[in-house]
This record gives sequence, C-alpha cells and structure tokens, in this order.
Amino acid sequence: MRIYYTDGSASPNPGPGGFAVLLDGKPVILGSEPDNKSTTNIRMEGFALINALKHASGEQCEIWTDSEFWVNVITKWAPSWEKNGWKKRNGEISNLDIVQEVYSLYKKSNAKLVWIRGHNHHELNELADHWANEARKKHLS
Repeated sequence: MRIYYTDGSASPNPGPGGFAVLLDGKPVILGSEPDNKSTTNIRMEGFALINALKHASGEQCEIWTDSEFWVNVITKWAPSWEKNGWKKRNGEISNLDIVQEVYSLYKKSNAKLVWIRGHNHHELNELADHWANEARKKHLS
C-alpha cells in the first residue's frame, strides 16, 4: 500500500507558498498556486492533499498530513456542506474551490487520511515540511 506524506507552506502567511507530496520518503510532487500568486498555509495544505489523491489514482493508500483542519473538512464538514448546496449556517465556506475538489477526489478514492501532529520530530512529516518550504522558495525565484 502506498503511504503519502503531505505538507504546505506559506511565508509570510499569506504570501508565497509551496506544497509537497512524498511517497516512500521522496518528493513526487512539488508545487504552488497557479501563477505563483500569494497564498496561505491552509490553501497549500489543501493542494498537497489534492495532488496526493490524484497521484494515488484510486489505489488503496494512506495520506499522512499535519493539517487537522483538512482532515476535519474532508471527513466531517464537507458531507453536510455538500448536502446544503455548499453553504454553511454561519457564512461562506473559505477556499471553496479547494474544498470541492479535494472532497470530490476523496469520495472516489481508496485513501485513508491520517492526522499527525506537526513539528513533533516525526521524520517523514519533517521531510514533507522541508520539501514544502523548498517548493515555496523555488516559486520565489
């Protein structure tokens, strides 16, 4: 089974951003916002998950992320938002473009999302963080 590690970075936040998807401890996808526009950590974390799901191509996998926010969006909140026409009771859904894409990909996938506490000395999570920062730096040049 494939095991992915993902991370996103923006510095400052918002600012230039990058994301990384690792498989077998090696970066398989590095990227940023289209047109290198200013972004946020949250958006970059979401793009990392989208790209991991696309890379998995429906194969059984685990995707490890330190974004508890995105795990909650995908597994807890998006199902009811979708039922309610992509609306929530107390206002607009932030980053709706990413929410809809990642949720659609997740529903069609055989992926298990695994939350890991960030910056807690987990080797592969730290490596994903490193590569997300490298992706961010690359898009600054």
